[in-house]
Amino acid sequence: MIQDAAKTPRSSPKVVVAMSGGVDSSVAACLLREQGYDVVGLFMRVGVEPPPAPENGGRARQGCCSAADAADARFVAGKLDIPFFALNFKDDFDELIDYFADEYARARTPNPCVMCNQKLKFGKLLDYADAVGARYIATGHYARVASHDGRRVLRRGIDERKDQSYVLFGIAPDVLDRVLFPVGALTKDQVRDEAERFGLPVSNKPDSVEICFVPDRDYARVVKERRPDAFRPGDVVDDRGDVVGQHDGLAHFTVGQRRGLGIAAGVPIYVTQLNPKTNTVTVGHRDRLHKTGLIASDVRMLVPDTGPAFRADVQIRYLHTAAPATVTLDPDGDCEIRFDTPQTAPTPGQAVVFYNGDTVLGGGWITQPLD
Repeated sequence: MIQDAAKTPRSSPKVVVAMSGGVDSSVAACLLREQGYDVVGLFMRVGVEPPPAPENGGRARQGCCSAADAADARFVAGKLDIPFFALNFKDDFDELIDYFADEYARARTPNPCVMCNQKLKFGKLLDYADAVGARYIATGHYARVASHDGRRVLRRGIDERKDQSYVLFGIAPDVLDRVLFPVGALTKDQVRDEAERFGLPVSNKPDSVEICFVPDRDYARVVKERRPDAFRPGDVVDDRGDVVGQHDGLAHFTVGQRRGLGIAAGVPIYVTQLNPKTNTVTVGHRDRLHKTGLIASDVRMLVPDTGPAFRADVQIRYLHTAAPATVTLDPDGDCEIRFDTPQTAPTPGQAVVFYNGDTVLGGGWITQPLD
């Protein structure tokens, strides 16, 4: 039986908390301080600022990691009387943006949040923890770490609406031994209540709902700045291969997209395939998006004793409801997944994550949907 890991330390181990200036990470720091940990706050400067608010008086889209966010994080650290450092992660983050642009240039839909967690928050942040002698690293993610059969496992957060375990599957198993998720056992409403209890000015701060380096949601702009050759005009074709329109670059599209196609078909049509070899966008009816399975690569298992084939609930994007499937692992690190019932738009470039109940078994990256 899986039991939640103990929350109260016997001594005062040091923990580095990634403080973004938002309510979740701020409450995480407060809870750890209250529980007796020796807390060090860390803000990751990534060199990205949100665009100014629209001239018509509207509000700018909420991103994260801005100078204003750094000020909020520093205020909370001062209130807790803990050390606080702002470190420059700009070069590392620049590589993340390159990955984002490269994936769109390859006609794949990237998931930069998974990569950021894997390489920065639970990669570079761990290096910093080692440098300051910290036993643990902590974030404000809605997920949990628990003990099972003598090892640590990753579990969904209690709040089903906010659960972020999907974007955390890439954490290395040995790193889980050093991870704390203080708000994972709370709902979002409870987190805001805790923020008010601690007297934090960020208790009602809006969540960051966009990709932090694209707060205006203009993905094409970011790709065009870095990979302008991704915008070659080409044909839009139907399922039979007949040309039904033109496009001005594959990077404008993703599988499952319906809006912005510029084609009057008389019925709703969707992007069903992107082909970088022929530079074509294929469109069709929604039923063409239904797939019985997929192939995934770079599979990482957090629970290693599943065997080469196992049953799991499989999640193919952040807002997807995990669906029952059979997962067959390949020794080369790939896997084939077959769903009990067809699923809509498994998209190359997105993460696929395997669950047993609320426990993350592992995950990988979608390379090819299967009819």
